[in-house]
Amino acid sequence: MKTKGQLEAEISEAIIRFEKDYMGRGPEETKTWIIDDMVLVRLRGVLTPAEKNLASIEDGNHGRNLIKQVRIELLEKARPLLDAIIGNVTGCTVKSMHTDISTLSGERIILFALEGAPTFAATPA
Repeated sequence: MKTKGQLEAEISEAIIRFEKDYMGRGPEETKTWIIDDMVLVRLRGVLTPAEKNLASIEDGNHGRNLIKQVRIELLEKARPLLDAIIGNVTGCTVKSMHTDISTLSGERIILFALEGAPTFAATPA
């Protein structure tokens, strides 16, 4: 049985692979936390150069909203893949997924609510 840290690292690595394969490029940094029956994933540096340019335009609200809409839609379409990734690592069924992206910081948060809390081995002392 894996420790909580090992499960979190495995989820981070799997999400990085997903980002590279499905979205076309990976994040600069990924960190995952398992909190009771939730998995929280923070990805930093996810915006492409084109998205950064679009977000920085003076009347950037339209550009920023467009980036958010496209990124959320892409993640929603990939939901079965993401549910499988999280389910395979945690052994739990994903109940819901919530996401948002900051076009200012280039950071994305993905929260997975699970049907139950994953089990893991105690961290060695």
